[in-house]
Amino acid sequence: MTKEQEKKSGLSRRELLKRGTGAALGFAAGSGAITGFPTIWAQNPITLRQFGTGVSNINAIAEKCKEDLGITLEMTATDSDAAAQRAVTQPNSYDIADIEYWILKKVFPTGVIQPMEVAKLKHYDSIVPLFKTGKLTPESTIAQGTAPHTVGYVDSADAKTFAKSETGFFTMVPTIYNADTLGIRPDLVGREITTWADIMDPAFKGKTSILNIPSIGIMDAAMITEAMGKIKYADKGNMTKEEIDQTIDFLIEAKQAGQFRAFWKSFDESVNLMSSGEVVIQSMWSPAVAAVRSKGIACKYQPLKEGYRAWGGGLGLAKHLSGAQLDAAYEYINWYTSGWVGAYLNRQGYYSAAMDTAKKFMTEDEWGFWIDGKAAKGDIVAPDGKVMEKAGAVRDGGSFAERMGKVACWNSVMDEDRYMVRRWNEFIAA
Repeated sequence: MTKEQEKKSGLSRRELLKRGTGAALGFAAGSGAITGFPTIWAQNPITLRQFGTGVSNINAIAEKCKEDLGITLEMTATDSDAAAQRAVTQPNSYDIADIEYWILKKVFPTGVIQPMEVAKLKHYDSIVPLFKTGKLTPESTIAQGTAPHTVGYVDSADAKTFAKSETGFFTMVPTIYNADTLGIRPDLVGREITTWADIMDPAFKGKTSILNIPSIGIMDAAMITEAMGKIKYADKGNMTKEEIDQTIDFLIEAKQAGQFRAFWKSFDESVNLMSSGEVVIQSMWSPAVAAVRSKGIACKYQPLKEGYRAWGGGLGLAKHLSGAQLDAAYEYINWYTSGWVGAYLNRQGYYSAAMDTAKKFMTEDEWGFWIDGKAAKGDIVAPDGKVMEKAGAVRDGGSFAERMGKVACWNSVMDEDRYMVRRWNEFIAA
């Protein structure tokens, strides 16, 4: 520490040494007095415990983080409902919460997540406008549901209610998102699929599926019932009790008539249902479609005229983080948004929240295929080295702008959430 830094901090070297290495490290990292973080964290080992859904709790990210920063990441993958529960009921069991924005709406007001200082986020300017204003372009319409920007900001470091626009405090830094639609087996459906309503075609009786995570499944159900002309919602993401009843009663009727083959909760379940041919049209995630295709089985992520159901997730800081651990957490988040991870997620069919940095870690052909919607010049390879698409392929749904520009609603937590979950469980049990 220089004399000038001592003067500013009010601490002498001797006082820092008295407080111990951890305090010295915490001060030094936070003040910018020390650079070269991989060296720091290697010499003063830091472990960050992260939990969240399986889409982004990936071993390769933990390995790269250790290599680049010297920080050890302990990752635990759960489903969405378990993540929401753990975030609130076991706040001391994690340091980083890797959760979706609809979950954040439940979690943040409990005070278990501390707001982030935007000034400490190196790549804040690279974050796409969807997470700041709710609009992909100034002309875009803000989609229904829990749009991330509506729960993205607070007014102060101790606030528990959300701000209405950008402030100096982020609830969490966005990392991953996508526009979801129906997955189909084009070789087995036997006709063109154009609408969410097609999943209820009697021709597919016993060969359809929707996912069994209430807050997400109800949104798919809303897209379906509205497309069929059964219900016109004021806001699919915040239904009235009457709208919930109408939606669930319709689902129960369809289930009892034998329309559904199954209800899935995990990525692998959806892949197995589609690969086996037990299901020919279902709710699906983009990388799950890619996983089916990688087996040599025809599978398509079908753009539909009513648009997409979107979701987004990010990294939140546990309330208990302080000192060197908090500095390490910020360093990890800045590394996460610096490009390598974003490119990794883009190559899986998701989208990075910091597109500008991710682009630097992708080839021109990869960027053209995944983001610009161009035909691939060469084979498109997954992060694990497997060929996902052959040269000449075009991404289902086209470009980033086409897909994220046609979002009809975001995954959501409704005012009547408890009532909705109770009715959803009645549907699953019916």
